[in-house]
Amino acid sequence: MTDLLSPDLPGAPEAPPAPVRHRRLDRRTAAGVVFIIFGLLDIFGFGLDRSGHATFGLTLPGSSVHLHPLHLPVTATCVAAGVVTGALAAWWLGRPLGRGARRTVISVVLVLFVLAFLCWSDAGKTMSLVGLLQSSVDRSIPIVLGALAGCLCERAGVINIAIEGQLLFGAFAGAIVASVTNSLWLGVVAAALAGALLALILAVFAIRYAVNQIVVGVVLNVFATGLTGYLYDRALVKYQNTLNSPGIFPRVRLPGLAAIPIVGPVLFDSTVFLYMTYVILIVLQVYLFRSRWGLRVRAVGEHPVAAETVGIRVLFTRYRNVVMGGMVAGIGGAYLTIGSVGPFGKDVSSGKGFIALAALIFGRWTPVGAMAAALLFGFTDALQNILSVLGTAIPSDFLLMLPYVVTIVVVAGMVGRVRPPKADGQPYVKS
Repeated sequence: MTDLLSPDLPGAPEAPPAPVRHRRLDRRTAAGVVFIIFGLLDIFGFGLDRSGHATFGLTLPGSSVHLHPLHLPVTATCVAAGVVTGALAAWWLGRPLGRGARRTVISVVLVLFVLAFLCWSDAGKTMSLVGLLQSSVDRSIPIVLGALAGCLCERAGVINIAIEGQLLFGAFAGAIVASVTNSLWLGVVAAALAGALLALILAVFAIRYAVNQIVVGVVLNVFATGLTGYLYDRALVKYQNTLNSPGIFPRVRLPGLAAIPIVGPVLFDSTVFLYMTYVILIVLQVYLFRSRWGLRVRAVGEHPVAAETVGIRVLFTRYRNVVMGGMVAGIGGAYLTIGSVGPFGKDVSSGKGFIALAALIFGRWTPVGAMAAALLFGFTDALQNILSVLGTAIPSDFLLMLPYVVTIVVVAGMVGRVRPPKADGQPYVKS
């Protein structure tokens, strides 16, 4: 019987062709190739292109503790960074690494690349490293608060695309109320309420009427942009002195802590918004992962049906978290006006709400992770500003693109496989 079925005999059916298997480039190999490219850029793109020394200031003017500037030879530093990056790439490609080792390698490669780039940009000039870090932290405040707002919402199962609009509403309300009442703190309260109002609209449509949450968020962003732009043209420009002339919060130095070299001016010499961000970050991290309240919120975001069966009020929890998230985003919007520049301007948020969403995803839906990712985006924003002041060879238009390019690269190439809350974006209909 076997001989009769043999494909070698006349009239036997032909065997189907073996499927062609295309070799797929796995993520580990792709990352290793990227590291090699970074190393080559460090050596040939930065190190061998310029010579001389790069000077980095380690203290700010008027600091009680003075540190001598750091002088680094451009060629030697960039070549060394490239060599170390190449060694790390070989280690990465040579053997599988654990999660901790992978994160360490990625962090070191990025730090070395940034160091080489800064040396290349600062060749023959002086850059205040402390000023760069201080500006990075300040510029990351609205992104951190926006990401924390998204964390509150998405941990309960509601996608908040409207963070951009909530930032705009908060900035608008904060500037007007602070101008009319001559009270910056009332401006902060008004900004939080404005963000909560827009979040309540999102909650009603997404939770009560089960409308697609992404569509609702996009519509609310367009609504916020159009409304604030219209009111700015019709009212704020005409009555600039009375409606759009708030002051700004002064910088507050924490005694003792602000005097710590390098770290003190960066973390403990800022406006009250940074200290509010510290408090909100700690509270959310602790309550989401170390409390019964956080356990219920995460249960609603993962399996609302099971949460309902054990007595958790799913719809109420979602409403509450979305409104709380709107309040946090509104405070972040207030920083854009009364925390930094004062008057409200059209599109003052400049896409920071969408960058906050990227930080949330990159941070894997955790407050601390979102904060770390937001600091990365704040650093790129501050870096493009300082590089434009230094007059580097990179065109200013490309420098302005830097924060958004980094956002695309991080989300598309570095996030990897991350899992959002299982019920994120799924409407819940109570049975």
